[in-house]
Amino acid sequence: MTIATAGFTRDDTHGLTCNGVPLESIIARVGTPAYIYSAPLVREAWRRLERAFAPVPHALHYALKANSTLALLRLLRAEGACADANSGGEIEVALRAGFGPGQIVFTGVGKSESELRRAIALGVHAINAESPGEIDRIDAYAREAGTRARVAVRVNPDIDAGTHTHISTGRRHDKFGVPIELAPALYRDIARRPALAPVGVHVHVGSQITDLAPLRGAAEAVVALAKALLADGLAIEHVDLGGGLGIPYDDTPVVTVEQYAAALLPIVRPSGLSLLLEPGRAVVGAAAVLAARVVDLKAFPGGRPFAVLDAGMTDLLRPALYGAYHRIEAVRPRPGRRQRYEVVGPLCESSDVVGRDRELPPLEVGDLVAILDAGAYGSAMSFTYNRRPLAAEVLVDEDGWRVIRRRSTVDDLLALEADEE
Repeated sequence: MTIATAGFTRDDTHGLTCNGVPLESIIARVGTPAYIYSAPLVREAWRRLERAFAPVPHALHYALKANSTLALLRLLRAEGACADANSGGEIEVALRAGFGPGQIVFTGVGKSESELRRAIALGVHAINAESPGEIDRIDAYAREAGTRARVAVRVNPDIDAGTHTHISTGRRHDKFGVPIELAPALYRDIARRPALAPVGVHVHVGSQITDLAPLRGAAEAVVALAKALLADGLAIEHVDLGGGLGIPYDDTPVVTVEQYAAALLPIVRPSGLSLLLEPGRAVVGAAAVLAARVVDLKAFPGGRPFAVLDAGMTDLLRPALYGAYHRIEAVRPRPGRRQRYEVVGPLCESSDVVGRDRELPPLEVGDLVAILDAGAYGSAMSFTYNRRPLAAEVLVDEDGWRVIRRRSTVDDLLALEADEE
């Protein structure tokens, strides 16, 4: 029987598998918690995007913020991906993964002086500027370096993406970008500065978007602005429509990649401009599970049973941060009547809940579960509260599997600290 996450299947002999490899055999070697990725799923997601947007000149800049594990970046680079970096650290990781500076766009609300100087010195494809003040700083650093920095202004079109408020980024009161009505004057100012080259217009209205209307509205606003700038004589090369396409974490229908392209292409094609997109979640979200082990079971009169896992908010923050839903499956279900559990993590926080009121087969201590659709904003947002080591990561490909990030140790956690008595 195939479970809802494509690429992860189960059979009567091995339970849940990834590309035919039993999860139990992987976990026996690497332990839990562990992220297990399907390389073929990542490739297929990327290729679907490329096919969908093939009718126009385009570049897909994978958003490292979704997941920046080095092996995944190298896999995507081999597929022809470019990179979208949201920090100086992500720029350096992109370079180590083999991306050239000309393949990197640099986005982010609060770019530091050192980050901007590095991006300018490298000559990245574009710096997506967030404010007039940031434009002033880019100009000053580029003049000092004796170079010309390629910039695009991130505009805020005051469009509600209809997603969780913490990941909606295109409303007037959000911290992102410049109000779109102020952009023409700002671009005219940029065009007068010899150290700046205004090459694009950028927008990103949110993440986990499941409705075409905000994506279409943002595209229409940005393309209209770009066409006006071209008419004013600015050498605009591209429109960057960001990312944000959602994936089906539950059974709710979402916009497909093909529907996404069908909505955007008619808006972009008449402009003659190149299209940049920054997909992240849509590429890696469904390509991984987080494997965990049941370490305790608690049931008391008047309350629902708790299934306590060895994975929690330090490994997968989304449920605690956003109230996000992830399906949970037993790796090898036990026979018997299904029960409802509060599936929780081991952290000393009441918010450390993986899933509330989940119907699962009967569980026992030691059983393995898989938290589905964990490829985006899982590993990338993990942290070491309670001195918990970072989870191991495994990549399963057609020729087998390998560890792509070993589990960290307490020695790793203490390596940066001064140990003086």
